[in-house]
Amino acid sequence: MVFNRLFEHRFVINFIKYRYLLSELVKRDIKIKYRRSVLGIFWSFLQPLLTMIVFTIVFSTLFKGSITHYPVYILSGKLAYDFFSQGSSAAMGSITRNASMINKIYLPKYMYPLSVVTSNFITFMFSMIILISVMIVTHVPFTIYILLAGIPIILSIMFCLGAGLVLATVSVFFRDTIHLYGVFTLLLLYGSAIFYPIRIVPQSLQFLFALNPLYAIITLFRDSFLYGTIFETSQLLYATIWSIAILFIGILLFYRYKDKFVLYI
Repeated sequence: MVFNRLFEHRFVINFIKYRYLLSELVKRDIKIKYRRSVLGIFWSFLQPLLTMIVFTIVFSTLFKGSITHYPVYILSGKLAYDFFSQGSSAAMGSITRNASMINKIYLPKYMYPLSVVTSNFITFMFSMIILISVMIVTHVPFTIYILLAGIPIILSIMFCLGAGLVLATVSVFFRDTIHLYGVFTLLLLYGSAIFYPIRIVPQSLQFLFALNPLYAIITLFRDSFLYGTIFETSQLLYATIWSIAILFIGILLFYRYKDKFVLYI
């Protein structure tokens, strides 16, 4: 109990002390991401919109008739997936990528994965403008349940940050993690029902979706924006447990090995 209080006290003090540097790291990450890009931050709007258009054109003949408001179905799932995939991937390389800075100046090491997850969250929130716009254009009704969208958004942040901390720690000691994770995120894209309905999957394989926490979060997104329904208790509980668990594991793992990072980077 005393250790927990000391840990929380030190964490709060360090966070307050270095919050300005955190904001600078976030600004730097956004600038680097769109450096030498003519459109810059506007790619946050164009990228999901263009992806939605391509997916709709390619798969509309297969699934459009069986999915109401198919463009919103794709976009809501793709935005949630992209935030997790891009945020966790960026966090994975945040320690090794900042090796020179880590070796020169002191900054709480968790600031590096936290900053890239935060910058990706900002991009994600910009992309939400496109989702709302597409809902208006395609006449998707706005319901009171859209106010509950904050719940899956918070769960997404926790899930992404937790996974990012785990990946950032593991990738310092095992660099192959970066290459393997690219394969994993590709499998996750096709295993999260982004552009197809789950009912086309054989009944014997649908349990894999029930085990996928990202699919549960995506389902919560779609309940808020597309279907306008209250969350299923099982989906909400499963997504919440996973998000809290992975964040807790990520924090513990990161703090256990953070002092050894300098020996491997």
